[in-house]
Amino acid sequence: MFRKIIDYLDERFQLSSRFRKNFVEKLVPPHARNFIYCFGGITFLLFLIQGASGIVLSFYYVPTPDKANASVFYISHYVYYGWLLRSIHHWGANLMVAFCILHMLRVFFTGSYKPPRELNWVAGVFLLILTMTFALTGYLLRWDQLSYWGTTVVTTIVKSVPLVGPVLGLILMGGEKIGAPTLTRFFSLHVFFLPVTVIFLLIAHFWMIRKQGISGPL
Repeated sequence: MFRKIIDYLDERFQLSSRFRKNFVEKLVPPHARNFIYCFGGITFLLFLIQGASGIVLSFYYVPTPDKANASVFYISHYVYYGWLLRSIHHWGANLMVAFCILHMLRVFFTGSYKPPRELNWVAGVFLLILTMTFALTGYLLRWDQLSYWGTTVVTTIVKSVPLVGPVLGLILMGGEKIGAPTLTRFFSLHVFFLPVTVIFLLIAHFWMIRKQGISGPL
């Protein structure tokens, strides 16, 4: 049945031929057939895993101060395989940050950021910042003592930035101290704004890679 649907769509849109032309038959330079050139792809795979696991977790998570921590406890102890899903999301977040940094280091030390790929480097820098923001906003959602005081430290650093710091801190926290508005804003950023922004930048990132190709060897 599934094969018939694929054949039906392929007959009308030639999907398989386009897939082979754009992906399968695309040659990779010999110098790029190396594990260190896989860091970007691994980061993207982890982003997909985070998206899938995060969607399921959002079915049970309640972003309010009185129920946030209790909903995390419920996911870990009562949801069927919830402990595994939360562990995947937790370790996936750590690995995504690590591989994103490794990917940026690889690009830097191999000189892949140089013209004509400097705009792709800029897009990558923004993606790194958004990845770190993902980690920050997701950290508070547990709503326990560790996440509360860890977020307090980060927001204090943000507020200490000259000129714009106090305003940024007020926007980020929704008030003078961490509370219900902060949790709501972090949840909205983590679930809605950041994923949409990352997807937009990833499309631009991949499009520039396709247009410019992989950079040459050192």
